[in-house]
Amino acid sequence: MNSVTVRTLLVRGMLAGLGAGVLAFVFAYLVGEGPVNAAIAFEEANSHEHGGEELVSRSLQSTAGLATGLLVFGVAIGGIAALAFCFALGRIGRFGARATAALTALAGFLLLYLVPILKYPANPPAVGDPDTIGKRTLLFVLMIALSVLLGIATVLLGRRLAPAWGNWNASIAAGTAFVTMVAVAMAVLPSGDNTPKGFPATDLWEFRTASIGIQAVLWAAFGLLFGFLAERVLEPRPARSPASTVAA
Repeated sequence: MNSVTVRTLLVRGMLAGLGAGVLAFVFAYLVGEGPVNAAIAFEEANSHEHGGEELVSRSLQSTAGLATGLLVFGVAIGGIAALAFCFALGRIGRFGARATAALTALAGFLLLYLVPILKYPANPPAVGDPDTIGKRTLLFVLMIALSVLLGIATVLLGRRLAPAWGNWNASIAAGTAFVTMVAVAMAVLPSGDNTPKGFPATDLWEFRTASIGIQAVLWAAFGLLFGFLAERVLEPRPARSPASTVAA
């Protein structure tokens, strides 16, 4: 794959990420804002500090702020995933552009989000000690790094075992090794749960499921959009000649 093709796919990946960010914003605004508002109400009801002035209004946070964050995140993730797609195409099996894009999006969702939040789940406002936010952020980033490294090791292990064991058995063995190593990492790393007493369990559950939903929408939309765009670059349809058009 030459540099021109890689650059074209990178741009299309960022465009697909932008489109996915729009869909994720719609989902986040419709589904995620309710639990966030409930968490803010809990925080205000149990806070000992009153009279503070908001630097940014809640309405601006839930619209322009949320949209900006998700769109920028979508573009960034789209570019990174497009580069991962360029590396994976033809190296993980005889898959076409759309299938490889779908697998890349699935791997991104699992390794960059789902596996890390099983250990350190997303928390709404009012959940978590502000004094430990640096430590909790570092642990979450460490979990992401471990998840990605273990994911890469799993693919390499599967490819190494495939000639002797067959693709199916090699995939099962590599997947089992991945789950085992993730479980060990989760057992070794310290817990990040510090939910305050009295916080409604329903609100916490709804926020965390909405957080998963936002990421699922973003990655699924990216996989579909980028698969379509990448296919048009890598597998262009032959142009119909005027003669065939008239005959048709």
